[in-house]
Amino acid sequence: MKEKNKFVSAFEQFGRSFLLPVSVLPGAGIIKGIGTAFSNPNTVDMFPFLNNQIVQFIMKFFITLGDTAFNNLPIIFAVGVSVGLARREKGSAALSGLLGFIVLHYVLNFLLDQTGKLVDTTGMEKGAAKLAMSNAMQTKVLGIQTMDLSVFGGIIVGITVYFVHKWAVKQQLPTLIGFFSGPRFVPIVTIVVMSGVAIVLFFVWPIVQTGISALSIFILKSGPIGTFLYGVIERALLPFGLHHGLNWPVRTTELGGVWTIGGEQVAGTINGYIASLADPTIKAIDPSITRFNGGKFVYFMFGLSGAAFAMYRTAEPEKRKMAGSLLFAAAGTAFLTGITEPIEFTFLFVAPMLYAAHAILAGTALFVMHMLGAGVATPTGHGFINLVIYGVLQGPKTRWWLVFLVGIPFFFLYYFVFKAMILKFNFKTPGREEGDVHLASKTEARGKYGLKTQSVGKEEPATASTGNPTHDQALALIAAHGGGANIEAVDACITRLRINVKDKEKVNSETITKDLEAMGFAENGMQMQSIYGSHANVLKMEIQEILGLEE
Repeated sequence: MKEKNKFVSAFEQFGRSFLLPVSVLPGAGIIKGIGTAFSNPNTVDMFPFLNNQIVQFIMKFFITLGDTAFNNLPIIFAVGVSVGLARREKGSAALSGLLGFIVLHYVLNFLLDQTGKLVDTTGMEKGAAKLAMSNAMQTKVLGIQTMDLSVFGGIIVGITVYFVHKWAVKQQLPTLIGFFSGPRFVPIVTIVVMSGVAIVLFFVWPIVQTGISALSIFILKSGPIGTFLYGVIERALLPFGLHHGLNWPVRTTELGGVWTIGGEQVAGTINGYIASLADPTIKAIDPSITRFNGGKFVYFMFGLSGAAFAMYRTAEPEKRKMAGSLLFAAAGTAFLTGITEPIEFTFLFVAPMLYAAHAILAGTALFVMHMLGAGVATPTGHGFINLVIYGVLQGPKTRWWLVFLVGIPFFFLYYFVFKAMILKFNFKTPGREEGDVHLASKTEARGKYGLKTQSVGKEEPATASTGNPTHDQALALIAAHGGGANIEAVDACITRLRINVKDKEKVNSETITKDLEAMGFAENGMQMQSIYGSHANVLKMEIQEILGLEE
């Protein structure tokens, strides 16, 4: 069991390391999305005032800014994963990630040249040169002609640098060369190790590439059934924080599929979608590109709203007003921004059967949208705001209206399924529980099923108010986790504050959810996860500063 937990923790850490590099995609996607939307021929025809040189210059400039991120994802992942996995001296890890990436591709270029495998593109037109390199599984990265490792190259560099950094940063060299000890030693070792990794990849990658291509074809050929299973599994992984490890390889690598768009091969669903938006010759986006995204708008915006309405309608009359204020706020957050954890964690911990039904309905939403040929997606956050930017403003090629045509029936489907299950099994959803109305915690759910619940003593109050709400909240969170002596590490993902503790019996989850404004709470081994939305990262940095912890 200990080894299993260690594996899950490692996989979770690996998945979270993707968050830093992919955090640039929403911003870059919005910028490029606006550029493509207002330079789209259909949009220009509808609004003739857009057809002037200044506006179109600005829109093309936006597209160029967006392409800066999407065209350089491998190096962004190399640096981002290196930093995301490193526990300390992150600056050294970042430099080593960049250096390792450059070394990898320079060595591959050297080996291709020396073995006569480097494609000679001299005198070829740009399109012909790209096609010739593509056929030989080669590409240009930072001006270096090399093997086409796509985003996998960046991920491999990031993982390699993590292990190098973990070992080298602690090494003390002899006095004569002691200046190069610690963080300065990491880039030096990285050069040597990445040279070896490059040599291995030169011989192994063609075989791996064949396997990836076969798996990609299998996923694509799995059709709507595969889409349904993906939706179910992805929701099932969410409570454990493991969904990032499934989502981002599909969105950014060949595992999500490979398409030829505008005469160029594009790998990963997000890359395929952004490229499709920018191609004026595409009248309808290929649903195989958006199959893992389109249905999310349906259950993020409409399905979970129906679930919230069901919980509101089944609440006790005298508690309905209070329950509604909590549930509709959580549903509104999911509808607008695509942050779903507050409402999902509510019925997950109170009634796992409701969450199982949700996972099946989520998979069904993806299945239906795939069958109908929906062509709308987003890098992250499947809420109304992103639907407008990445769907509505992009014109008819996304078939964004399917979100509403499918979403409204799904609102009622979720409503009737949840209402029937809540009444039949008497689930204690908000407004039906004893005591105050609140979003449920895991401790309460365990108690409901007769499982052993940790007994937590009354925590001493935090220090007096400093006048800084974030600082005061951080101090109270430290106390609720058993004090600074009980905290080993502090981290955060997009919506969760993650605190590793030595003794979880000292953690007061009830205080965290009721008094410290957490929208939900979960445990993963010795890691305590509190849902704070976008405020999670702010709290992480504040707690780290108070405790003097390094990332």
